[in-house]
This record gives sequence, C-alpha cells and structure tokens, in this order.
Amino acid sequence: MPPKTSRPVIILASIFIGLVALIHAYILILEVFLWETPRGQRAFGNTPVSAAATKTLAANQGLYNGFLAAGLVVGFFLLHDLPMTFFLLGCVIVAALFGAATTKIVRILFIQGLPALLALIALIVAR
Repeated sequence: MPPKTSRPVIILASIFIGLVALIHAYILILEVFLWETPRGQRAFGNTPVSAAATKTLAANQGLYNGFLAAGLVVGFFLLHDLPMTFFLLGCVIVAALFGAATTKIVRILFIQGLPALLALIALIVAR
C-alpha cells in the first residue's frame, strides 16, 4: 500500500474485500458442488428438475465466481495491486447490477453489490 493511506480505512477495505471474496467462494461452492442439493436449490429457487437441467451452466457460473474470489485475494492481499483490485470490484458491481436487472433485485444488490461497492469506496478514500 502507498504510504499516504489511512490505516483504519485500509483495514475497512480489507474486511470488505475479504467479505466479497468469501461470498464469491461460497457462491462457487453452491453452484459447482451443491447445485442439485436442497441447499443449492433453495439458494437459487430451483426445483430438482430445473437444477438437473442447468447443472453444467451453474458449474460454469461457479467457476467465474471462484475466479473473482481468487483474483481479489491474489490482487489485493498478496500482490497489493490496486488497479487489479479496482477492476475486479468493478466486475462484481457490474455483475450484481446485471443480476439485479434480470433476477432477484434486492437480494443480489445487497449480498453481492453492496459489499463490493463499500470496498471500492473505502479503497478510493484510502488513496
């Protein structure tokens, strides 16, 4: 991190970025491994028939969520690469906006978009 950063704000950004990464790692687990289970079906409002029919698509989506989580961990926590972190948080926000426009508005905005937006704001303030 650059020396001019505010330590409390960086800690707050770290917490939010970690939360975003954990959320997307959990979504990976739901979409790749638990899609056809009662838990996975409940999370996404699927029936056993629709879950079976969309299993491959869900696994693909899950990988992308995993890539977002891994990118945030590597970019922010390991490489301290702020441009990469800004980009990935922006991707999460855009995905949340798209998901809100096409599915469950409040749920996706609150669970995925809000933590990413708060992390992005904290990073901007810290710079």
